[in-house]
Amino acid sequence: MHYLIARAQVSRSLKRLAREDDGMATAEYAVGTVAVAGLAGLLIKILTSDEARNLIWSLISRALSIFVGG
Repeated sequence: MHYLIARAQVSRSLKRLAREDDGMATAEYAVGTVAVAGLAGLLIKILTSDEARNLIWSLISRALSIFVGG
């Protein structure tokens, strides 16, 4: 009998916790989206700079020269 009472109490507690946590997923997605957008903006800024463009072009040129033999 005590087992059934304890099980009912646990069930009620889990239902209450589930109701209290309803909006958390949306807030977490919003924070993640803002973080990803900020990181994307930073990467775009870095990759469009002259230094990064020259570095990438140098890497591609070296990689192609290995295959082409220049």
